[in-house]
Amino acid sequence: MTTLREFEDALQAQGMNAALTVLAKLRERDKARRRVAPARRISGRKMTPELAAHVLELHRTTGMTQQEIAFKVGVNQGRVNEVIKHGKWLTDDPASPEAQARDKALRRMAETSTPKKRPPPRPRPARQLSLGDF
Repeated sequence: MTTLREFEDALQAQGMNAALTVLAKLRERDKARRRVAPARRISGRKMTPELAAHVLELHRTTGMTQQEIAFKVGVNQGRVNEVIKHGKWLTDDPASPEAQARDKALRRMAETSTPKKRPPPRPRPARQLSLGDF
């Protein structure tokens, strides 16, 4: 399949300047109509006890699905599920399992950000020659 660039080169080689002019006008028209599409993905907010309470209130008082609630409050749908099903993030307790898991992950990320020195590669054993090699 030919590309637009190849098509333009062929028109230029044939001396079809009128067709090149039409292509240039079409390109300008398309460029004027172009717009930047908004981001499809929303950056997740940090789950707080206040936000968790708001999620529970929306779940109780509205007929919204978890996905709709997640989109409305700007968090991951899995977080909404954890709040509704398991009651996570309802307290600001640093000893809660989710807070400990978060802190452990943050420590692990901090440790891996500093590059560790790799051990030198082990030497490979020499290949054994047999009579069939000669």
